[in-house]
Amino acid sequence: MIRRFGMFALALWLAAAPAAAQDPDRAKKEAAAEQRLSTLRQQIKAITAEQREQEGERAAASRELRAADAKVNESVRALRRTEAAIATSEIELQRLQEKQATLEAGLSQQREALATLVRSAYALGRHEQLKLLLAQDRMADLARVLAYHRYFQADRQQRITGLIAELRDLAAVARQIEDQRQVLEAARTQQQADLAALETQRGERAAVLATLEAGFKDRAARLAALGRDEKSVVRLLEQLRDAVADIPRQVDDTRPFASRRGQLGRPLAGTVLAAFGGRLPDGRGSDGLLIAGTAGAEVRAVAPGRVAFSDWLKGYGLLTIVDHGDGWMSLYAFNDALLKDVGDWVRAGDPLATVGSSGGQGRPALYFELRRNGQPQDPKPWLR
Repeated sequence: MIRRFGMFALALWLAAAPAAAQDPDRAKKEAAAEQRLSTLRQQIKAITAEQREQEGERAAASRELRAADAKVNESVRALRRTEAAIATSEIELQRLQEKQATLEAGLSQQREALATLVRSAYALGRHEQLKLLLAQDRMADLARVLAYHRYFQADRQQRITGLIAELRDLAAVARQIEDQRQVLEAARTQQQADLAALETQRGERAAVLATLEAGFKDRAARLAALGRDEKSVVRLLEQLRDAVADIPRQVDDTRPFASRRGQLGRPLAGTVLAAFGGRLPDGRGSDGLLIAGTAGAEVRAVAPGRVAFSDWLKGYGLLTIVDHGDGWMSLYAFNDALLKDVGDWVRAGDPLATVGSSGGQGRPALYFELRRNGQPQDPKPWLR
């Protein structure tokens, strides 16, 4: 018997050994992925610092404009965090109110049942017992009535206890609702403060831009100070592509980007102010689409990929770049806030940023580019 048990235990151990061996491997893979992501973010950070220096980030105009855009970015993100907290609080408040309604309905039923029970007990009251006591020949009926009374008393006591418990639960839920209302009110107060701060930061940015505009003698001087350097942008994209090349894909939709022609969702719904090959408001050529939008509207990824860049860049303002693999990248510029960090995986339609006018733009709009191996492509044939 002992030998048989020993063989059985050995068989169980052998069966479990491969599964146990997988856990360390999985942990090692996850640790390696985290390490690659950390390395990627360090690489992107170094690339960003180098790019800023190469593009004259230390110039007064770019530095002042970037600082103003950064304040707006933080205010928008703070406002979105507060709005998310409000949404969560409202859901919790609704859940508590539904629970309160359920408890009140149950309480009403308990009260009706208890009232019916009390009326029944009264109908079988003392007068009936007295009649039976006087009628000695009906002892069996007396025993039955007394048994009924004991049953009714026990049931009544049980229902009263349940009623008290439900009243206690109802009072607890009412307190939770009041607490949640206070949390929600505090969040709304914070939302008003965030909105006021955002408007202040946008006003300060407009003042900075007005001061800079007054200092530019002509359009050429403005473009030299705030415009993009195409060579620097191409170099940045090459560096980003090399940095994310060895990062494995972690999204469900792994179809090659080239197979998505004519299927990409629009990054923003709005009027096209400047098409591919046209002219931007400042006179520069357009390597993508300039789409009019409302400040704060969400900018969405056109396809799955990984965020390779999420920062301020001269000529683009607050910019997000998504790497889609095989040399394809999409660029989303002039934003008021960046919602994703470097290394984040995104699916088609995920929010990346909010529409704005960073980088020295005169009106809220999204500047969208599609590039392959650093070269701009006309987005129109690719969008649905």
